Amino acid sequence: MESLRELYKIGNGPSSSHTMGPKKASELFVKRCSGVDSYRVTLYGSLAATGKGHLTDVAILSVLNPVAPTEIVWRPEIVLPFHPNGMLFEGIKGGIVVDSWKIYSVGGGSLANEEGPLTVHKDIYPLTTITEIKDWCYREGKTYWEYVNDSEGPEIWDFLDDIWTSMCETIQRGLNNDGVLPSGLKVARKAATYYVKSKSYNASLESRAKIYAYALATSEENASGGIVVTAPTCGSSGVVPAVLYHLATSRDFLRIRILRALATAGLFGNIAKTNSSISGAEVGCQGEVGVACAMAAAASCQLFGGTPSQIEYAAEMGLEHHLGLTCDPVCGLVQVPCIERNAIAATRALDANIYATLSDGSHLVSYDKVVEVMNETGHNLPSLYRETSEGGLAKRYEHR
Repeated sequence: MESLRELYKIGNGPSSSHTMGPKKASELFVKRCSGVDSYRVTLYGSLAATGKGHLTDVAILSVLNPVAPTEIVWRPEIVLPFHPNGMLFEGIKGGIVVDSWKIYSVGGGSLANEEGPLTVHKDIYPLTTITEIKDWCYREGKTYWEYVNDSEGPEIWDFLDDIWTSMCETIQRGLNNDGVLPSGLKVARKAATYYVKSKSYNASLESRAKIYAYALATSEENASGGIVVTAPTCGSSGVVPAVLYHLATSRDFLRIRILRALATAGLFGNIAKTNSSISGAEVGCQGEVGVACAMAAAASCQLFGGTPSQIEYAAEMGLEHHLGLTCDPVCGLVQVPCIERNAIAATRALDANIYATLSDGSHLVSYDKVVEVMNETGHNLPSLYRETSEGGLAKRYEHR
């Protein structure tokens, strides 16, 4: 299992698989194919179906157009066997294709071809299921963040410190931005309003309103193409930061404890990424917002002193109750229902934490089993519910 450095990535929204991945692929293709008259990039499947709303063409053209004129070809009706997010890069000179490269954006900004991940990173973690890691915790008398430390080395904390700083900066930017998000939907930013309104409620409602505000702040920044941290994706980047920012500011947890919670969250996200998928085009929104909720639930349960079993239970609930969640963004934008889903998932993560903490940690279905079911459910979802905007909510909205 790869390092958390491959899960938490700082970059521009609105989509890790539709924006960050294609931009990275464009940069790699320029390095291998320069000195041509023009480029042609064909986008397939989900990448083409929602690419314009996700700014896929903007990301690609920002890299290729300065080098040579670039044509984008949209082929949403063709879904390549390996993954729904397929791309074909071609370099053209004298009217002849002199180089071509087929690559896939598989979620979280990562790239792969039919042989596997494009960049093969060293496996940092010898154990690849939460059941194995939990057993290790009890055997060694340690917890999940210590497993991260033992596997990654002490330098992981500087990395997580940078990640946490970026998360906080995104929330603060989002809370201080107003106006309408880019696109024809005319969706207004709400984070600042929710934060201000939270002050007029009693303590319980104020707490919940602030969580909404923090999640909205990041998700709105993401929707506008701002800088966010994949956690585990851009589309679900509001959940983990909202929960941890709320707990850090309301409970006065030391920064190191927040970083340890972030490590635990990353571990649970990494398990889902390794054993299933975090790509909405592959398994639906359960792989994005569902996994993000599980990550935040595990992190918050650890902060409140949960045992390894209770932490695993919280994460299991966070994911289990998002099973079957479709990815059907209106107009292919990461706005409706994506932004609201982040806010609601953040509060559900804290609810899962409370429920698990009240228990003794024992439960029938493990987190690993839910990850398996998520994978099975996602691949059984019709393609129109997997980031194509061809069904569900995307077809119920009447654009005016």
